[in-house]
Amino acid sequence: MCKSIMQSSSLLFPVALISAERRGDLSEDVYRLKPANSPDISVELVVTRLGMADASEVRGVPVILLHGSFSNRRFWYSPKGVGLGAYLARAGFDVWLPEMRGHGLSSRNVDWARNRVADYAHYDLPAIGAFVRELSGQAPHWIGHSQGAISLAAALGGQYLSAQDVASAAFFGCQINRRFWSLKIPPVQWGAYLLLKRFKQLSGIRLKRGPEDEPVSIALETLRWNGFMGRFKDAERDWWAGLAEVQVPALVVAAAGDRQTPEWACRKLFDQLGSEQRQFLSLGREHGFSSDFSHVEMLVSQPAQQEVWPLVRNWLSER
Repeated sequence: MCKSIMQSSSLLFPVALISAERRGDLSEDVYRLKPANSPDISVELVVTRLGMADASEVRGVPVILLHGSFSNRRFWYSPKGVGLGAYLARAGFDVWLPEMRGHGLSSRNVDWARNRVADYAHYDLPAIGAFVRELSGQAPHWIGHSQGAISLAAALGGQYLSAQDVASAAFFGCQINRRFWSLKIPPVQWGAYLLLKRFKQLSGIRLKRGPEDEPVSIALETLRWNGFMGRFKDAERDWWAGLAEVQVPALVVAAAGDRQTPEWACRKLFDQLGSEQRQFLSLGREHGFSSDFSHVEMLVSQPAQQEVWPLVRNWLSER
């Protein structure tokens, strides 16, 4: 057990191993990355690596799990050692849990109030992927939920992550091209913009969405995507069009009871992907599941442990 700060052996950028602990049957190594690859060089990203405490030094296939908005690594791995991340570690995978800018153990960067999905996709995910690949020696599998999945889609569609960086990609509760037609009306869009601009951040606790805050810039970015002439893109590339060129194996999962990200919207993402190896799952009674899962319950619930987590393990094993 070690609690002191130690320098990592990464040759990519400064990395500190800030803790190495045993958590029951699991090992938990926590790294702080300072990639300095974006306009805001103050960005630091914390990534937790899970494995079996009594296992040999040889690690399994790497899997990166990306949390959604208002969330952190605890979505995948609770203090009691429960979660999809812990489940996959016990199944022999080399599990990595990044926390995005200002979430969990990752400190708020200087320009936190201006953070966007475009920054996650263009700078942060490639840095995380490169670090995981450096330490594991393999291309990692990626799993994203909600905003984490949207960031992954943007990184793939923008070609910020290449096929060499991604063994497979799984998108849970991810809608991109859902249209809120009222926002196409300029006065409505302007009114929504002015309303959001009154806030510096959105509280996950007050909104009952999760334990973390989100900068209002994330909401403004989403507003631009859905506004008049809006597209899922940044100034450099059209991410939505780029998804048609993605060839990595892909899994898209919808929850039949998800009102935030309905099944038909997830299906649009599935249809846009160019991958020949792709699979679509709908978690609902109509498809043999015990219930119509909701946006969070699809991955964090007792039924998910029994019905969904094994499907994820099998997907990864088959790849």
